[in-house]
Amino acid sequence: MDKLETLREILRKYQKVAIAYSGGCDSNFLFQVAKETLGKDNVLAVLCIGNMMSKEDIQNARNLLKESQYCEILINVFDVDEFRNNDKKRCYYCKKTIMSKVIEAASQRGFEYVVDGKNLDDEGVYRPGIQACQELGILSPLSDSQMTKQDIRMYSKELGIITHDKPANACLASRFQYDTLLTKEKLQMVDDAEALFHQIGIHHVRVRVQDDLARIEVERKDFDKVLGNKNMISSLKELGFRFITLDLEGITSGSYDR
Repeated sequence: MDKLETLREILRKYQKVAIAYSGGCDSNFLFQVAKETLGKDNVLAVLCIGNMMSKEDIQNARNLLKESQYCEILINVFDVDEFRNNDKKRCYYCKKTIMSKVIEAASQRGFEYVVDGKNLDDEGVYRPGIQACQELGILSPLSDSQMTKQDIRMYSKELGIITHDKPANACLASRFQYDTLLTKEKLQMVDDAEALFHQIGIHHVRVRVQDDLARIEVERKDFDKVLGNKNMISSLKELGFRFITLDLEGITSGSYDR
């Protein structure tokens, strides 16, 4: 039995699931396979909206969910002290708050099982939010079926799921060094900065913030596109950055966790 069929077998055991949905490659793949396997009436997407997400990601998620069964939950992440202070375990406390609300929303709509998009690769990196999900009883069928990120992209492409090549994204708080006080304005500045790169065709980008310095992480193949754009520096400075640098190492996941 291949991994995709294993995933379907796991979902059939649940019969009816609510999915913590972000619109990313993993959660959208899980959502589409669940609908195909269980029927759309037995699958609920729960989309959490808050300052931790970019405006573009929120709108893209909504577009993907058109004509599907879903609900939105408004999250004020600044109610979580550890998030506001960008604590090292920020993700644990934030995820516990968010997923508790997802469970509540699912239960109100008659969905007992809540699943997330965690894959096998996530278990090998620093992800304190995973512990919070486990403590709350969130299920992870992608990981349980031994699916890696590469598997998910491969199966997504085979099934014609448009997010098969969508670059991974992360909470906007991950752009700041730990123990940096976060504000809505700081997160908005990062969101606006990364949107500038999206406008010139660079979608895999991180604008890491260190005081008034923006450290730009993109794939090395995009270096020339960044350096050749004469308006980028002035546009970033208009957002409030004083210094602009390009990280010669290229884009890396969990840059501040190393």
